[in-house]
Amino acid sequence: MEYALITGASKGIGKAIAHELAARGFNLLLVARSEELLQETAARITTLYPVKADWLAIDLSTAEAPQNVYDWCRAKGFTVSALVNNAGYGLSGPFEKYNAGQHLNMMQLNMSTLVSLTRLFLPDFHQLPRAYIMNIASSAAYQAVPGLSLYAATKAFVLAFSRGLHQELFKSPITVTCISPGATDTDFPNRAQLGEKGLKAAEKFNMTPEAVASIAVRAMLAGKTEVITGFVNKVGAAMAWLLPKTLVERTAMKIYE
Repeated sequence: MEYALITGASKGIGKAIAHELAARGFNLLLVARSEELLQETAARITTLYPVKADWLAIDLSTAEAPQNVYDWCRAKGFTVSALVNNAGYGLSGPFEKYNAGQHLNMMQLNMSTLVSLTRLFLPDFHQLPRAYIMNIASSAAYQAVPGLSLYAATKAFVLAFSRGLHQELFKSPITVTCISPGATDTDFPNRAQLGEKGLKAAEKFNMTPEAVASIAVRAMLAGKTEVITGFVNKVGAAMAWLLPKTLVERTAMKIYE
C-alpha cells in the first residue's frame, strides 16, 4: 500500500494538501510537531475519505529528524510514493534581530530537512512505477526581500534545487514540482512576526490554503516543474525579473521594515 508523506501537515497549506490528496485516494502519513493537531487531522481525514492515515509528531528542525522519519516509515512498512516537503517558517525584521541559532534553525527546516528527506526517499522512489516530490517554496524566492532576507534566500534555494533535480530525474519515473505560494491565510505571519504593514499587505492578496493546495496537487500529478500560485504573485515574479533589482528590493523593504 502506497502513501503520500506530508511534512508540516497539521495546519495551513500542509493540512489542505493532505485533504486534497486524500480526496484523490492517497493514503497519508502526516508529520509535524503537534501530536494533538495531527491526531485530529488524521481522524478527520479518515472520516471524510476512504483512505488510511497515520501520523508522526516530531520536530523537523533537528538534524536527526529526517532519518527518524525515514526509519519510522521503514519500521511501519509504509511505501512512500509521494513526498511533500511543506514544513517551513520565516523570521521577519532586520537580520540582526535574531541570533545565529535562530537563523540556523530556520535554515535547517527550510533547506536541510527538505534535502535530507529527498535524498533518503529517492532510492525507494526509483523502485516504483511512479513517484512524486513536491517542494513548497514561496513567491519570495524570486527576489531578495529586505526584512525577510534569510527566509527569501532559503526559498530561492528550494526553487533552484527543485528545478535542478527535476531535470536530473527527467528520464526517471520521479517528478519534482516546486510550488511558490504568495500570501496565504495561514499562521505564517504570526510565527514570522510580521509588522502591521506586512500584515495589511498580506491580507489584501491572501489565498486560502485550500486554493493553494488544489493548484499544488494538480501541478504535482501533472509533473509540472514550477508553479506560482495566484495571478498577482505571477505578476509580482515577472516584475521582479523585469524591473531594476534595487527598485524592487527597496519597495519590498518598505512593506517589511
